[in-house]
Amino acid sequence: MTQLVAALSAQELLGEIAVMLFQRERLSLGQAIRLSATGFREFQHLLASRQIPIHSDVADFEEDLETLRELGRR
Repeated sequence: MTQLVAALSAQELLGEIAVMLFQRERLSLGQAIRLSATGFREFQHLLASRQIPIHSDVADFEEDLETLRELGRR
């Protein structure tokens, strides 16, 4: 495990954590994107490359919209 972590950059490690937490439904899509410090499309491609479906409900959707609004202000 140490070798795997050492082979990843800090950015990649955050992406891996975000994917794992999203897949386990511990983070919404917006939260996972924010944690991974990527954009929507980049994170969506990461999920697709691992065949992880995007799951959401109305609360997740509303939170994701707010996250995207915040990211647009930067």
